[in-house]
Amino acid sequence: MDDLILEMKNITKTFPGVKALDDVSLRVKRGEIHAICGENGAGKSTLMKVLSGVYPFGTYEGQIVYNGRNCEFQSIRDSEKAGIVIIHQELALVPLLSIGENMFLGNEQGTKFNIDWNETYGKADQYLKLVGLNESSHTLIKDIGVGKQQLVEIAKALAKDVRLLILDEPTASLNEDDSRHLLDLLLEFKKKGMTSIIISHKINEIAYCADTVTILRDGASIKEMSRDEGFDEKTIVNAMVGRDVAHRFPSRTPKIGPVVFEVKDWTVYHPTYHDKIVCDHVSLTLRKGEILGISGLMGAGRTELAMSLFGRSYGTDISGHTFINGKEVVLKTPKEAIENKISYMTEDRKGNGLILPEPITTNTTLSSLYKIVKSGRRITIDRDLEIEQTKKYIAETGTKCSSHEQVVGNLSGGNQQKVLLGKWLFAEPDILFLDEPTRGIDVGAKYEIYCLMNSIVDSGKSIVMISSEMPELLGMCDRIYVMSEGRIAGELTQEEATQEKILTMILNSEKGRVKLHDSKD
Repeated sequence: MDDLILEMKNITKTFPGVKALDDVSLRVKRGEIHAICGENGAGKSTLMKVLSGVYPFGTYEGQIVYNGRNCEFQSIRDSEKAGIVIIHQELALVPLLSIGENMFLGNEQGTKFNIDWNETYGKADQYLKLVGLNESSHTLIKDIGVGKQQLVEIAKALAKDVRLLILDEPTASLNEDDSRHLLDLLLEFKKKGMTSIIISHKINEIAYCADTVTILRDGASIKEMSRDEGFDEKTIVNAMVGRDVAHRFPSRTPKIGPVVFEVKDWTVYHPTYHDKIVCDHVSLTLRKGEILGISGLMGAGRTELAMSLFGRSYGTDISGHTFINGKEVVLKTPKEAIENKISYMTEDRKGNGLILPEPITTNTTLSSLYKIVKSGRRITIDRDLEIEQTKKYIAETGTKCSSHEQVVGNLSGGNQQKVLLGKWLFAEPDILFLDEPTRGIDVGAKYEIYCLMNSIVDSGKSIVMISSEMPELLGMCDRIYVMSEGRIAGELTQEEATQEKILTMILNSEKGRVKLHDSKD
């Protein structure tokens, strides 16, 4: 008989108007890496919140059996005492506190009235070594990258004597090297007997490290697959979406027109470190009906470029020239950018893109309120028109929701992304910057976003797409600019572009910068 560390039986969880989980069961073997896959809204995160006590016993139906004992967790503290620790997609770290302070926040070392800082930092350094992080535990969180912050979260979990580690989209914000390091770390923990549950939309990562995969669809458990029986990316994707996915990217016959947007010698300095250049004399062109890709490693300056072009919403001491349809324009604010038919969809939907406590209606129309105001002595919102437009973009983006009044914070990540896209489609831009438009979205929802992108450019509009996923850029873009350390390292047509050529351009650019720096010395 299988040695089970966890069994969740017949879990049902209902929100107002939505059944998020419908009689879901999950069996996890001791010492394995168990993956949970499914499209956005399938119930993956909800199931883990039930397990970890975020949704306490009594707010759901069903039974949780952990280490052979029936559990009725009332809070996260209860589940952590049992050795179950969850690391959410949005990291719960305080930027202005040190690594050591963050690791033992709520679990302070010492007495009730006196924190033992020597013990705090000493233990923190030990756990950092276990996860392969060489940083001092005195380092502030704000001074390390996202990949290292993810490792701090894992070290924090180890400090709580974790026996079942749950990771919700742990590599969503990581580059390929950091992602592989994290997955290898989970495999090392597995050798030492630790059990892990991982939620991820990156099917190649699941195929790399998981022993067992449970598929959820529309709030129900559909299928369980084990490595012994054999599974690969295709079988996982087909089970997730309920159909055979022959092509990851929809076909399109490009109708490329004249240049509609041009950037010359665009230079941007960091808003805090005023001597640091983040965009260094960047020049590019965008044509009508074109999907233009911008590739590069983390820190290459892609997001900074897009945000600075969107009404100088990032950076200081900005110089250079921008042209729309051959005419030079100076866009000093995001409002001016929107008025000139330019929109920017941020990669940070929860921090900068959406107001989570507000309904879909408010979020959809927020970028262009002038389009739904009533004329008269007083400026008021035409509520009927606002609802009509919101319903239109809910349908157009395929957002799954109970109604147009559903609070955005209660939607799944993928549906939040669709609301964000609908918000900027409502602004009716001619030029749309999409920054990581499919981050944290399942393969089915990705395909829907790709189809929307094709529809946008087929109507004569243009898209600039920033993505860390090279296959996505290669599959969707008509042309790709490669950025490295704030500069344009090269340009490739769709026919020329390959992952190898993109990486070679980046490496050659970095080598060139090093030689230039050395020659000055």
